[in-house]
Amino acid sequence: MPFAYVAKRARSFAAAIAGLRVLAGESHSKIHALATVLALVAGGVARLTCIEWCALVFAIALVWVAEGLNTAIEKLADAAVPERHELVGKAKDVAAAAVLIAALAALAVGALLFVPRLLPR
Repeated sequence: MPFAYVAKRARSFAAAIAGLRVLAGESHSKIHALATVLALVAGGVARLTCIEWCALVFAIALVWVAEGLNTAIEKLADAAVPERHELVGKAKDVAAAAVLIAALAALAVGALLFVPRLLPR
């Protein structure tokens, strides 16, 4: 592989890491991080099956991806249109709604995985 190719990939990876740092600084990311840790610990305690782990990891990833896209849309919108604008506000609302939908779906996955293990038989 040519050095230029490897260097370009390394810069792309560094940009992704920088994006993770931005995402980690968002206020809602702390809530998502706590929920992620709790879900992973609960999965270990509950001894999830492989397919159950897949569902849990997918649900967690869905929330993080939605939060990342929401953050990107907000930052881009704020840079492009610093003053209040009705359409920009609606776009931000829709992006936030996507995070809410992902979080509710993850909550449903968690309930399906953990509630049956908690209820007495």
